[in-house]
This record gives sequence, structure tokens and C-alpha cells, in this order.
Amino acid sequence: MAILWLLLIYISPALSDNSYEAFLNCLSLYSPNSTVSEILYNQGSVNYTDLLNSTIQNLRFTSQNTTKPILILTPTNQEQIQASVSCCKNHSLSIRVRSGGHDYEGLSYRSVNSSQFVMLDLTNLRSIHINSHRGTAWVQSGATIGELYYKISTKNSTLAFPAGTCPTVCAGGQFSGGGIGTLTRKYGLSADNILDAKIIDSNGKILDRAVMGEDLFWAIRGGGGGSFGIVLSWKLRLVQVPEIVSIFIINRTLDQGAVGLIYKWQYVAFGMVPDMFLEADIEPNINGTEPGAVFKSLYLGRCTDMLTYIQVHFPELGVGTSDCREMSWIQSAVYFARFGDADPKILLNRGLQPKVYNKGTSDYVIDPIPFVAWEGIFDWFRSNYSGSMYMNSHGGVMSEIPESDIPYPHRGSVLYNIQYLVKSKGASDIEEHLGWIRGLRTSMTYLVSTNPRRAYVNFRDLDLGRNDVGRNISYENARVWGEMYFKDNFKRLALVKGEVDPENFFWHEQSIPPLIVEGKNYKNFVMRYSL
Repeated sequence: MAILWLLLIYISPALSDNSYEAFLNCLSLYSPNSTVSEILYNQGSVNYTDLLNSTIQNLRFTSQNTTKPILILTPTNQEQIQASVSCCKNHSLSIRVRSGGHDYEGLSYRSVNSSQFVMLDLTNLRSIHINSHRGTAWVQSGATIGELYYKISTKNSTLAFPAGTCPTVCAGGQFSGGGIGTLTRKYGLSADNILDAKIIDSNGKILDRAVMGEDLFWAIRGGGGGSFGIVLSWKLRLVQVPEIVSIFIINRTLDQGAVGLIYKWQYVAFGMVPDMFLEADIEPNINGTEPGAVFKSLYLGRCTDMLTYIQVHFPELGVGTSDCREMSWIQSAVYFARFGDADPKILLNRGLQPKVYNKGTSDYVIDPIPFVAWEGIFDWFRSNYSGSMYMNSHGGVMSEIPESDIPYPHRGSVLYNIQYLVKSKGASDIEEHLGWIRGLRTSMTYLVSTNPRRAYVNFRDLDLGRNDVGRNISYENARVWGEMYFKDNFKRLALVKGEVDPENFFWHEQSIPPLIVEGKNYKNFVMRYSL
């Protein structure tokens, strides 16, 4: 292997006009048992554009001005990924990894800093193996959440996994940043339920939990994607759900007291039993002309019990027998994905996610927002360019897990998190929509968490800050946004990065910077810091 490495340095020190052929030769040397020409595409390839755009969910990043990968790789096995890492290092190229393409800033398939990079598309790595007897599953990073939910349901109707409601999001992105969903209050985040993982590091080695060690295993479960390596697959702890669950979705207009209901919701949702998930949203044009509130609930039990509970703890909402529906857990996943009563097989359709121009960002709320402030917030949704505001309550098991247990730190003191999202079907008015969402978030400054103002890394937002151009990124500069996502855990993430990828091979505009501690025992330093 050492001789092969030296040979490659001499034959391909940098990419030139024949970059495709040079990279192809490199892949062939590292992966001699593969037909690598079938997985490599350059910008002149017939299928390049279709492949690049296939899972780009945000049309803002399909313009001619977007810096695109000079090469795309679609590996079908781990050996090809190892070869890709080695060849990128040989050619001094960055590598970005895309699983589902839902990241709000598109950093898995574009470069803001106009640097050359190779994109690794994991679409072909999507196997799912369920062990219903042990209550575990191995899931490759290219598998969608919908595929995972459906596969679990075919093995055991009383097993599930806590993850999001959008079925076309892939495991690789969601698990690496946390994973919030309808089961979060009962069982925690997706990342809280990861038992093992297989990752390819910057040296092209495949590591499982036993080999990578607890520090790296800690970092990849919520520390954000694209910083520590390429996660091939995840071992999950599946969770128990009853045969029958109950749901309701209720709309309330301003005339029906939407403002007061949202105000009351923030007091009661946090303290509800963990079996109850109750989301509150603000939507424009709830009745065709005015903004209003939408309340969505999943209860792990029958309607009779759910109605009794909600009528005691939140009677103002006015939930009645006709509002509640009973169904299996897998059917509730279909319902929350906005597919109504469709056959659960619809979750296998990776192309159902509508592609639009969008912008997302986030906040966390520690203290209830005053009623008068909610009146002002609702006024923002009267704009022709307004989006939506989705609020998921924490509490339950989320209040019991220590902030340092995994990189996701938003635990006991958090009442709920906010996702702001604005969409446009065309490019003509996207700037007006961007102005709206940025203005709304600015107006929320004194109503949400402070020092730092917190944000959710899976709702990545480059407006919070970005790394310097190139790989020589500054830890101090990165703290501006890093501590918003990870609070005190950011320093430990940077220390782990400095240990496993000191040359910063895996990097992007919001990747974790390597923090090298000179003259100190790294392991002991991290141990002391994390206590």
C-alpha cells in the first residue's frame, strides 16, 4: 500500500484538464474490484446535471452562480468510498457527502467559498436490517426516514424509531445532527438512540464504536455532518409503541383565539406526560386571509385516554371526540408526512418531497413569550412573503438527559424549539421571502434564548456565521456560530476534531474546526472538560 501511495503522488499530484481520467485511474488502483467508471461523473458527463439535481431540495442552489462539484461519485460499497477519500487526498481536493440533500444551506453539494470539491452521493447505500427480537436495526446513511419507518413496520407493528416527520430526509443527515420528531419527548432524539456506527475516517479506515473510541462516537451523534468522517451506517435502538396511537390536527383562526392558545400552549406542552406530543404552528392564511395556529398531537394510547388528558390540561383548545383518530404508529407517520390515509408504502417514494426555493433557521425558547409579543409575532404573518413557524415542545425525557451526554445540548432549560421556514415556488420573489424570515428572526432576539442565542444544527443557517475560506479555519471565529448550535459542547467537538482529523480534511463552511491542545494529554483533557 505504501508503494501504491507513492506511485499515486507522482502520477497525479494535482488535477488538470484530464482530471476525470486522472481521478478514474486513482480509483481503479484503490478499488481494483470495481467498475469505477460507472460511479464517476464530471461536469461534462451526460448525466451530471440530472444526478446533481436529483436530491437538491432547495432550488436556491441550482442556479448558474452556485459552485458545483467538479466530480460526483455514486459509490455502491465501502471500498469505493475508501478509494474516494484516498484519491481526494492525493489530488488535494475537498470532499462533501450527500445523503438526502435536505440540508437548508446545501453544504453537502455546493461550496459558498468557490473552492473545488468532489461530491460523494450515498443514494446507493440504503440497506436496512431489522432485528425485531433484539429491538435493533442497522441503517445505511443513504436510507430515508420513510424507508426506515416502513421497514420496521413490516417486521413488528409495535416497534418504531424516534426521528423526524419528513420521510425523504436521510439517516446520514438527520442522525448526525440530532433528530427531532413526534417521539422525542418519550424517547429522546434519534442521536440519543444510536448504539453503534461505522465510519470512514480521513485516512480511509473503517471504524466501529469499539475502534473509534467513545470520544469520536460521542461527536458523530449530534455534532453535525461533514466534520469527522463519512458515516456508512448506524446501529439503532428501536423503541416500543402501542398497537394503537391517537392523533389530532386542529386549526384555530384569530377569531377563535389563536393568539391566546399559542400563549397557553407554551405553558402546558412542556409539562405534559411523555406519551403526549403536541406541536404548535403559526401559518399564514389559515382561513384564506388571516394567519392562525395549527395544533398537531400524537398520543401513545387510545383516544379516550388522550381526550381525558387534554381536556384536563388544555381545555381551551376544545378538542372533541370527532377531532381524534386512532391508527397504527406507521399510519401516523404517513399522516404527519401529510399523506393522509395513504398506504404506508408511500413512505418508500423518495421523490415525493416538493422542491422549492426555501430558507430555514431556528431558535430555542427558555422563558414563555408574553401575550403582547405573540400579537406582534402574528402580525409578521400578514405579509405576502411570509412563511411558517413550527414549535416543538421539549420536556419529558429531554429534560432528564444531561446536556453533555451527546453534542446536542438543548435539554432541561428549553421549553420548546422554533423552526422558521419560508418557501417560494419561483426565483422572482425569493429575496422578499428571505427578507421576511431574517426580519422575523431579528424581531425575536429578546424573546428567545441568549448568551448564546441557541440554534439547531439540523436547521443550518449560514447567517449565523461561517468558517474562513480554505481549511485553515479559526476556532475563535467558529465559536460565534458553534456555541449557538452546541453551547459548551462545541469546545469538546473541536478537541475531538483536532485528534481525529487535525489536517481538517473533512470541512465546509460550518464544519467543526480542529482544536489542537499542545503539551497536554488529549484524552485526559477531554475527560476533565466533559465532567
